[in-house]
Amino acid sequence: MMPHARHPTLYEINTRVRLRELGQTQGKGKGVGVTLDRVTDAELDRIKALGFDWVWLMGVWRTGPAGRRVSLSQPRWIEGFRRLLPDLTDDDVCGSPYAVAGYDVHPDFGGNDALLRFRQKLSDRGVRLMLDFVPNHTALDHPWVQAHPEFYVHGEESDLAAQPGNFCRVGTPRGPVILAHGRDPYFPGWADTLQLNYRHPALREAMIGELGRIAGMCDGVRCDMAMLLLPDVFSRTWHKLSQPRDGSAPNDAPFWPDAIARARSAHPEFVFLAEAYWDLEWALQQQGFDFTYDKRLYDHLHSRNSEQVRGHLHADLDFQAKSVRFLENHDEERAASAFPPGVHQAAATVAFLVPGMRLFFDGQLEGRKARHSVHLARRPSETVDLDLQAFYLRLLECLRRRELRAGSWKLLDCRAAWEENPTWSRFIAFAWEGPTARRMLIAVNYGPTQGQCLLSLPFTSLRGRDIVLRDLLSTATYTRAGTDLVARGLYLDMPAWGYHVFEIVGS
Repeated sequence: MMPHARHPTLYEINTRVRLRELGQTQGKGKGVGVTLDRVTDAELDRIKALGFDWVWLMGVWRTGPAGRRVSLSQPRWIEGFRRLLPDLTDDDVCGSPYAVAGYDVHPDFGGNDALLRFRQKLSDRGVRLMLDFVPNHTALDHPWVQAHPEFYVHGEESDLAAQPGNFCRVGTPRGPVILAHGRDPYFPGWADTLQLNYRHPALREAMIGELGRIAGMCDGVRCDMAMLLLPDVFSRTWHKLSQPRDGSAPNDAPFWPDAIARARSAHPEFVFLAEAYWDLEWALQQQGFDFTYDKRLYDHLHSRNSEQVRGHLHADLDFQAKSVRFLENHDEERAASAFPPGVHQAAATVAFLVPGMRLFFDGQLEGRKARHSVHLARRPSETVDLDLQAFYLRLLECLRRRELRAGSWKLLDCRAAWEENPTWSRFIAFAWEGPTARRMLIAVNYGPTQGQCLLSLPFTSLRGRDIVLRDLLSTATYTRAGTDLVARGLYLDMPAWGYHVFEIVGS
């Protein structure tokens, strides 16, 4: 097996939806999915051929009927489901996979043994498996609700009366209690969940135990809303309500450093990826996470602000190498909908060719536009965008190069091509150098008009030879004098949203 890439690629798959679609291709009939054991070698070979280092099976864990009932009982949600699926039936509503009732693989997918066999098939192809860990909350019908209600954040009658969307009454063997729905401090509670209390020492130990068990089933976890467990965030959200009700001494130490260290004591190469927002990415990296979501880069690209993109890319290189770059995932709009044609390709060239983990969502490569709800077991059929698909296939081929997987990266300085020409400020350019001195140069005119710039190159060894710039995303090839490139810089004249991914030949 090849050594692990420093800048790997990750492919997110909605497990239930994809297994249903594979069931249809295998003649199982409408609405009938296959188990993980029935995923064909051809499907796994396809993923491998695309060059992915990781597969994230989103939503494999057991969910309960309570979550599905909530999904079916929310008129606003049902209205959204019908807009996505005009022929919606109740069978299409599966409930959120983030209302976890237990960290066992859902029986519909074949159970734990099927997952382990699936993982081995991926490993045989050099691909690692990532699964979800949902630390902030559980499903309404998780066994702990009855066996350990003290593990949850409790409220009072006054809380239920004042915030009926954030609290609910739950019957337990010890009598009825008022428990909080899982939430973050800026939005209402998730009605299909209950909030875990991270100040309770026994709950922390129980969750570390769950994490250790998961670590024996996969190679890494994507930790849902990981920043909600940071002590200051948790305290700001729950205040006095998080005082343990059973007299236990509250534990206010950070959870992640201990949890990560203990999981790695048994599985040293286990990888932790944090869904993170609110500029808390660095804090989570400092607590042991290998990778954290980079929503800021996405936002800057989406707003089409080249100066903010370039400013963001001035961040510390260690931080950037641990950042997860994406244009879509199951929480965001589809990239083909959020980014117009042309802008989409330019944004992808920046997002996926800078350092870090590169995250792609199933359907992105084909240009799907309909944002699919995780509460649904089916997504609408859509026509493949063949031009966009061809672009992504070329881009993924680039990402297999050693320079982009394990090389060194440098953001380049752009200058005005002549006085009073401000279009240089829209350019974003950077270079990669591989372990065997192979070099690449990427330049994007991230703006709505044609632009020009002079690009300073960091390769002094180019002097005295002719250099060929071969664009890996088109058929363009340019020959330039290396001495002039070093002394003056590379002159670029590019259309709106233009991009080059040059292999530097002869360097």
